[in-house]
Amino acid sequence: MKNRLPVEHFHFPVEKIKAGYYTDAYFLRTEEILNGDNHHPRVMMQLFTREPVVVCGIDETIALIKTCAHNPENITIYALHDGDEVAPWETLMTIEGDLADFAHLETIYLGFLARQSRIATNVRRVVKAANGKPVLFFPARYDTYQTQESDGYAAMIGGIKGFSTDANALASNGKGLGTIPHALIAAYNGDTLAATSAFDKYVAPDIARIALVDFDNDCVGTTLQVARKLGRKLAGVRLDTSGTMVDKSLLSQMGMFKPTGVCKELVHNVRTALDAEGFDYVKIIVSGGFDAERIKEFEALKVPVDTYAVGSSLFDGNINFTADIVMVDGKECAKAGRVHLPNPRLELVK
Repeated sequence: MKNRLPVEHFHFPVEKIKAGYYTDAYFLRTEEILNGDNHHPRVMMQLFTREPVVVCGIDETIALIKTCAHNPENITIYALHDGDEVAPWETLMTIEGDLADFAHLETIYLGFLARQSRIATNVRRVVKAANGKPVLFFPARYDTYQTQESDGYAAMIGGIKGFSTDANALASNGKGLGTIPHALIAAYNGDTLAATSAFDKYVAPDIARIALVDFDNDCVGTTLQVARKLGRKLAGVRLDTSGTMVDKSLLSQMGMFKPTGVCKELVHNVRTALDAEGFDYVKIIVSGGFDAERIKEFEALKVPVDTYAVGSSLFDGNINFTADIVMVDGKECAKAGRVHLPNPRLELVK
């Protein structure tokens, strides 16, 4: 049996949640009406999504119910596990109890599932496309910092092990990765060698020396300059050429391919230049607009990339979940178009 994150792992603003602060108003009115009318049938709420996804957010949903429902001891939950792949319409969780005890939680747990499953699904697609090569989770800048811990957990469930912030890396007991931004190079008057040398001088030796080499739009020239200076201390170079720029090394090759951004020809040029001067140990990291399809294309063409750093595409898409009552007091009862769909994969939550 797979382990779940314990309830105490999560920290909720319990009083605000129970008061309905984060809840769609009609769920609050539902509880008000049921309690006012003293109408308390036992219902089964069934959760599903309409597309194949890597589901994530289940453990947080369970913890939410156990912590923030009214009378949680009277609620029975059956559920899949974070990381399970589900088919369209497949039941991923059922919640059985008095609707007046948990109606105020629906808005919140559907939000957990939507966001975390979107990230876990995108990550798994990217990880599969990368064919075992490392993928780094670098989208923290594209959303509020408040979601970083749960986003990192979802990315870990999807299969990523490297993160850009400590908050993203919390679930995997890691630390944020990353070396040199363009800002540091700019602070050294656009001198990549000076910035990289300063990094090498002041940053702990156990941090890999990875140079960002596109500041001057001359990835080959800058790569060789840094490699000659740092020698064996240089672990890798990162190519991050803007999608509106053409690197200097490609100017004489243009005509038969799209030359902008980090294209396959640019990666080959950098790899060839490194190997020609004996720097075959220097790895190549690419970033800037990568998603599963682009990585899959690079891998099919055997582009000599060692690591993919992926950002905003890991937040793409619109995965969402639906919760429907399908049973009332042990009898089938659902809106038109819905039906009770038992799933033998579900496990009783203890």
